[in-house]
Amino acid sequence: MSENTKIEWTDSTFNPWEGCAKVSPGCDHCYAEARNARFAGGTAVNWGPSAPRRRTSAANWRKPISWEARPFLQCRACGWRGDQPGAANGLAVCPESRCASFDLVIARRRVFCASLADVFDNEVDLLWRRDLFRLITDTPNLDWLLLTKRIGNVPTMLRHIGVERVPDNVWLGATIVNQEEADRDIPKLLAVPARVRFLSMEPLLGPVDVRFAFADAGVICCRTCGYRTNDPSHGPCPNDGSTLRSDVGVDWVIVGGESGTEARPMHPDWARDLRDQCAAAGVPFLFKQWGEWAPGENAGYQKRTEATAHWWDGEWSFGSITPRAAETLHCDDSPDLWRCGKRAAGRHLDGRTHDEFPEAQR
Repeated sequence: MSENTKIEWTDSTFNPWEGCAKVSPGCDHCYAEARNARFAGGTAVNWGPSAPRRRTSAANWRKPISWEARPFLQCRACGWRGDQPGAANGLAVCPESRCASFDLVIARRRVFCASLADVFDNEVDLLWRRDLFRLITDTPNLDWLLLTKRIGNVPTMLRHIGVERVPDNVWLGATIVNQEEADRDIPKLLAVPARVRFLSMEPLLGPVDVRFAFADAGVICCRTCGYRTNDPSHGPCPNDGSTLRSDVGVDWVIVGGESGTEARPMHPDWARDLRDQCAAAGVPFLFKQWGEWAPGENAGYQKRTEATAHWWDGEWSFGSITPRAAETLHCDDSPDLWRCGKRAAGRHLDGRTHDEFPEAQR
C-alpha cells in the first residue's frame, strides 16, 4: 500500500486486499501473517483457508490511478528511480546527493501487487479480482508485478473474470523455494503467455537447478499465444500478427534468504549457483538479501557470541562461537553462516550487489 517501498525489486506496493493461507514451506514464517496478527490484537483474522479476506479502502484503490498520471523517472547516471517535482517542466535533477545528474529519463513504475495477499488465492471474491484486472488495464504505464504461490490457478481464474490473456503490463511471477516447487510450478508459469515471467526464490531453502526454465537458443515464439518456431526466415505470428521474440522462458530470477526471528539459513553456494545459471543463460539476476544469516565476509567483525550454521550431509547443524574462539578458528573450520541480522548481512554476494532487471517487451 506504499508509494515508496524498501523492497529492492519494485518501486511501489499495492494491496487490493489482505489475507492468505499457507501453501508452501516458504510460507512457514510469513511476515504478512505476523503483520495481520499484530494489527488484529494477536490473531491473524484474515489468514487460513476459511478466514475472510479484507478488501482495502477505496482511497487505497485510487492510488495506482494517481501513479499512472504522474511522471516517473530514472537517473541514467546512478540508477535512482522515483517521482520528481518539476519533471513536467524539464527541471528535474537526480535527488541523490552524490549524483545530482540532470540525465533523467521517463521510466515505467514497477508495482508489486498483493505483498500482503495472493492475487490467485482461492478464497478471494471473484469480483475483487475482476476489479483488480480492470485497474491494471486502466493503468497501462505501470508495470504490475503479480507474484503468486498458486501459479496453477492463473488460467482458470482469468477465464472466470473474462480475461482472455495476461495484460501486456503484467510481469507474472512464481515463488520457488526448493527443487520440488521448481519442477512442479515452473512449467505452469511457462504455460501462461506473458510479456515477462519471473521467479522469486525467497526464502531459498535448498539448491535448485532452474536451467530447464530458460529459453532455447534459436527458438522464437509469440508472447501472446505461445506459437513457437525455429525458422530463421520467420515473419509475424501466423495466429495474431504479433512480433515473434525469443523462446518462452523465465525472464528474471530474484534470490534471497529469510529474515525474522525464526529465519532459516541459505547456503552461499545455493545463491552462487543460481547466479551462475542465470549468467550462462543471459537471464537478469537480482540478489535481494542474505536475511538473518550470512557468510563470514558479510557478517563482519564478531563482538559477541553468535549463532552459527554448518551445512553437512543435506541438513543444517547449528552451534555458537564466542569472539575469543573465533579469533583462533582456522579458515577450514569456519561455519558456513553466522547469525548477524539482516542489516549487518546486507546484499553483497561475493563482494558486490546484483541488481539486474528485465526489459519489458512492448
